[in-house]
Amino acid sequence: MSTNDRINEYLNQFAQSRTQMLEQLRRVVVGQSEVIEQILAAIFTRGHCLLVGVPGLAKTLLVSSLAQIMDIPFKRIQFTPDLMPSDITGTTVLDENEQGKREFRFVRGPIFANIVLADEINRTPPKTQAALLQAMQERQVTIGQETYNLPEPFFVIATQNPIEQEGTYPLPEAQLDRFMFNVKVDYPSLDEEKRILSMTAKDETSEIQKVLTGKAILNLQKLVRSVPVGDFVIDFVSRLVRASRPTDPTSPEFVRKMVDFGAGVRAGQYLIQAGKAFAAMDGRFSVAIDDIRKAAIPVLRHRIGTNFQAQAEGKSSEDLIVELLKVVSEPEPPKFANKKKL
Repeated sequence: MSTNDRINEYLNQFAQSRTQMLEQLRRVVVGQSEVIEQILAAIFTRGHCLLVGVPGLAKTLLVSSLAQIMDIPFKRIQFTPDLMPSDITGTTVLDENEQGKREFRFVRGPIFANIVLADEINRTPPKTQAALLQAMQERQVTIGQETYNLPEPFFVIATQNPIEQEGTYPLPEAQLDRFMFNVKVDYPSLDEEKRILSMTAKDETSEIQKVLTGKAILNLQKLVRSVPVGDFVIDFVSRLVRASRPTDPTSPEFVRKMVDFGAGVRAGQYLIQAGKAFAAMDGRFSVAIDDIRKAAIPVLRHRIGTNFQAQAEGKSSEDLIVELLKVVSEPEPPKFANKKKL
């Protein structure tokens, strides 16, 4: 079997697994196609997701259903104002062994799971939010003088309510930057809402079957990482990210006027990873500019800080990203000159 045939076979298996996951999710979740696609893209690239939406839009149901589809351990942490870092990472307790001697033993917290749902993450103080920083970036937890590796695969999917209420704490930029996608969960359409109400009225329940094992997920992640990215796409990503920074010479006038800080280097890395995932999920083994455009809003939405001028004009970071995609031109493809043989 040639290399191309092997790649096509892997892509077909990838598409089949994705289709099976979608079929199972559709049994309990109505609509939210873009949300599901972005979460799957994050999973296939070892990324983390932040789901933002008002209460009652099935954010928690979506994540718990996703965990049932994958045959890997899942833990849910309800974030509250009195939650402590040790409630997430675990703690050291004084225990008595079989010989009657007392010794310290580390009791692992819920962070030691493959999928961790951080429910209402903005309802806990920054001190507790910081317990996720090392876990999300290095996939490790340090307790005292010991460092423990987290299991692979490992994902953090957090939910957040955008409504300002008493007892909420905004996530700092360092925490937000750990999330690959900031996924906006919007209201369902009229037909979707009718279907949801009908399912509730009839008390319909559907069983979800497991589709992927932990080993299969790791193999799919390797496949996505192997998707090639051309210099043409990397050039466009660099232009787009740099144009979001008000201090960069290439940034347009509206960015200098309305943006306090732009996207960092990690934004470009996540754009490329997301492009790889979207290409593989579409059955293509190469990243296109359209894949980057598709990933731009969920990747950059929480990495661009708007100022008072933007708020006065009613412009959000999402509006500015849409404008950036219009003004940032695609690089010209390389031209190969025909050379005559002497």
